[in-house]
Amino acid sequence: MPHASRSTPEDRGDRVLRTARAMDDAPPQAALREVYDAHYGRLAGWTGKLVGDPDLAHDLATEAFVKLVRSWSTIDEPRAWLYATTANLVRDHWRRRGREQTAYGKVGLAQESAAPPDLATRLTVRDAVLALPDRLRVVVLLHYFADLTVAQIATHLGKAEGTVKRDLFDARHRMALLLEGVR
Repeated sequence: MPHASRSTPEDRGDRVLRTARAMDDAPPQAALREVYDAHYGRLAGWTGKLVGDPDLAHDLATEAFVKLVRSWSTIDEPRAWLYATTANLVRDHWRRRGREQTAYGKVGLAQESAAPPDLATRLTVRDAVLALPDRLRVVVLLHYFADLTVAQIATHLGKAEGTVKRDLFDARHRMALLLEGVR
């Protein structure tokens, strides 16, 4: 007897979306609920690790779902779309935070920084990822932390697959150089 493959909640969420589109009488609320149940918890947890604030993470994950509802009829892979959208929201948050710190520094309200941390004891892979430029950081987050394929990343970022592969290569090289000095 052939072994039946198990589907993950993520697979079911994507499948429900396609089925709901195929059936004119399927209520979108049920399909949305299934996608939400399949993806929200992991998406919020992933986002929390990126921003370091659980409340902000839930806000960003919720905002991604609001955008999903608005774009519902055009999305084929909700999981990939949600992670790519959330990665963009996180990137926007990081940019805003950087601009705020610059503005505070100009008016003399910059936070006092202690002695520079000892990289041998303080540098983590997360720090190395955060040190990457935006274009490299996003593909690393989507590929290694959200488990999206190169093809999914390319589709959702509007890049060629070769460009995504090159960005991943460049990111790994930069992080290796940074982390090499820590050993």
